[in-house]
Amino acid sequence: MSEQPVTPVSTHNDAVPSAWQILRSAAPRPVRWVAWIALGLVLLLLVLAAVTTWAVRRPLPQVDGTVEVTGLAAEVEVIRDDHGIAHIYAESDADLLRGQGWVHAQERFFEMDLRRHVTAGRLSEIFGEETLETDKFIRTMGWRRVAEREWALLRPDTRDALTAYAEGVNAYLASRSPSRLAAEYAVLGLGGLDYEPEPWTPVDSLAWLKAMAWDLRGNMEDEVDRVLLSLDHDVEQIEQLHPAYDYDAHPPIVTGGGVVDGVFEQNASGNATRNPTRPAWPAAAVPAFAQVKERMAAVPELLGRGDGIGSNSWVVDGDHSATGAPLLANDPHLGISQPGIWVQMGLHCTKASADCTLDSSGFTFSGVPGVIIGHNADIAWGFTNLGPDVTDLFLEQTDGDDRWIQDGRSRPMAVRTETIEVAGGDDFELRIRETDHGPLISDVSADFATVGANAPTDEPGERGTGYAVALAWTALDPSPTADAILMLNRASDWDEFREAAASFAVPAQNLVYADREGHIGYQAPGRVPIRKSGNDGWMPVEGWVSANDWTGDFIPFDGLPSVLDPDEGFIVTANQAVVDERYPYLLTRDWDAGYRSTRIRTLLEQEGELSIGEMESLQLDSVNPMGAVLVPYLLDIDDLSPYHRRAQRLLADWDFSQPADSAPAAYFNAVWRHLLALTFHDDLREGNWPDGGGRWFQVVSGLLDDPAGPWWDNADTDVVERRDDILRQAMMDARDDLTRRQARDPRRWTWGHIHRMDLRSGTLGESGIAPIERLFNRDGWKVGGGGSIVDATAWDAVQGYEVTSAPSMRMIVSLADLDDSRWINLTGVSGHPASSHYSDQTELWVKGDYLTWAFSRDAVEAAGKDTLVLRPAD
Repeated sequence: MSEQPVTPVSTHNDAVPSAWQILRSAAPRPVRWVAWIALGLVLLLLVLAAVTTWAVRRPLPQVDGTVEVTGLAAEVEVIRDDHGIAHIYAESDADLLRGQGWVHAQERFFEMDLRRHVTAGRLSEIFGEETLETDKFIRTMGWRRVAEREWALLRPDTRDALTAYAEGVNAYLASRSPSRLAAEYAVLGLGGLDYEPEPWTPVDSLAWLKAMAWDLRGNMEDEVDRVLLSLDHDVEQIEQLHPAYDYDAHPPIVTGGGVVDGVFEQNASGNATRNPTRPAWPAAAVPAFAQVKERMAAVPELLGRGDGIGSNSWVVDGDHSATGAPLLANDPHLGISQPGIWVQMGLHCTKASADCTLDSSGFTFSGVPGVIIGHNADIAWGFTNLGPDVTDLFLEQTDGDDRWIQDGRSRPMAVRTETIEVAGGDDFELRIRETDHGPLISDVSADFATVGANAPTDEPGERGTGYAVALAWTALDPSPTADAILMLNRASDWDEFREAAASFAVPAQNLVYADREGHIGYQAPGRVPIRKSGNDGWMPVEGWVSANDWTGDFIPFDGLPSVLDPDEGFIVTANQAVVDERYPYLLTRDWDAGYRSTRIRTLLEQEGELSIGEMESLQLDSVNPMGAVLVPYLLDIDDLSPYHRRAQRLLADWDFSQPADSAPAAYFNAVWRHLLALTFHDDLREGNWPDGGGRWFQVVSGLLDDPAGPWWDNADTDVVERRDDILRQAMMDARDDLTRRQARDPRRWTWGHIHRMDLRSGTLGESGIAPIERLFNRDGWKVGGGGSIVDATAWDAVQGYEVTSAPSMRMIVSLADLDDSRWINLTGVSGHPASSHYSDQTELWVKGDYLTWAFSRDAVEAAGKDTLVLRPAD
């Protein structure tokens, strides 16, 4: 039998026509062209995707191996854990801070560069005319000029630290093009930006402290709001909308004590304070303040702004702790962003010596050396915003272009001109004027250089040719706040902690303390001005009357409230009043309303002895304090249709908590939003509409007992509405609102569906270009909590239900075993969108989970994933 020939099989599948061969042979010519165009587009998109991936991944830092670094005296070791959190080890403070500068630049240099452009008023060099108004306002205040003057005030060891940190940053920049530093530079380069980052300087770090102080400055917006209200409302109405702090309902941080011979003593009795009043402003003067409010809004929210900006912090002693030693908790509530504000980090000397003094761990700011909030081997500390009144707006009488009037005399202003470079446009020459009170921030817009030229005044004589507004602010005077940061890192006991706090000028913070010896404490620091008798900080004041000036003195540090080891065994700070009205100095009249602090105190008293897990649960408490007040009134509303009653019934057994999956919370907050609009939008100018935060809890609570009060009536209708009319309509509107947004069945509603947290880049994340925004933003997180709630995910009732600020981090420090501490970040440590650590902590944060916080060398090494050795290049 003969063999049959075998047909060879083509290894190139020549016998099998491809899809493209079939298409080419069978398809009409127009279809072929469409196919080729489609293929070309697909290939183009693939090329663009590859280029984008390369550009986005190119800046990712090296995290293991060895790198030679210029300027180091000895090797520096960087151990990173599963979440990219770095612990840095070195033989000297200088090398340790060089290492910190290097790592910050690795992970967050674009953020650092952006911040220094903000604080120097140089954003327009990168972003063009779009940011010119911001630059004009910041240049007028002179943040960078103040920071430059602060350098000479600092301790030598602080200057050394800032210098070493800058050396580390610059060593990282030295051999890298902008596209290797951050994806943002690559994207901006595609848009035509020709940009090379400048070397980092110590003053760049100092200037960032001005941005912190600005966002945490206190009550300036409240002062402006009260002026705008004065156009249409009398003093009694304004006080209804800005009610006094309720000391009986919400105890202050320090519940006793007084100032004796200039020193605050926690067991002494207090003294009385003054409370002057102020006449209403003439209508023609008000536009100057309206312009100031508009210009303030142009400044980027680097830490955040609004009612939700605050913090919780508390500490319990060993008798109230399941560990037998103090526990300290802190969660600062700041504006949300991607990346978040904090970078977790540890700074460790390999061996303590005169040249190596640091062994601290906690939350850092990129661009600033040291740990801002955290602990060292001996003590732990937390911050909440004290919120003292450290700003005043002075309405100035101008006399011509460069003079102002005080006590009937014409006086010269200080005048300077600065040039703002504008990418893609002409340079802008900015003329800045200052009186003795401060810069004229109303000059920022040429249209409002002078306002109210014919406005009457209560003062006799010629009042000049117009009104302008000057800003007096303690942060515009140089101070050694940077000293305090490094001193806190090195403090080992209460006395050294207070010595560090004494240098903390701005922004003034409530400082909470615990140590390994079992002590707990509180200290109020800050440079708080002492005003003359004509100025109570409640409203802007007439600059042409010298009796309204600041005295030039500040509340002495020893006279500021403090307490060590209080009898009740715990301390709570949540932006409530620090002391009661007997305190002899004016701190502020615009405290947070105190709902969070009171809830925390209540839970601490109920628990008695707290474990770390119970401290975590307390930080996540979502009970809405307005629920218990308002819900009984809402349940009493009748005459509702069956359709609307189905929603009302959600409130019948509601426990007032607001987890993300809560239907009653969704409905209640919708009712609250519509209630505020129905009650106040007809009576107030748009800039004064309620945001729904704690102050409005207090306002509405005061109105509920007056069912026929004038605020309930809708001025836009022909009938006179009463309280129940407004409540009924708010419930109906809320039902309709949520039906449109979610579902017809109220049981399917959830609070998290409308209360979403969108983490967005403040630059390219707002570009308007969808693919770029998707690259840099992390949107759509469904969260619980709310404004003036312990789990403080604030929202603005004017804008919607979306989160505007949130706990930027959460930490719990166990002084019994530092390795048993807990921490979590809102986003992640990296600023690179291609990094797995860009937002790897967000899901944990949303779930209420924490990371174990390693501190000892053994714990750090056990948790370590990557180790990078920085070796001296010299």
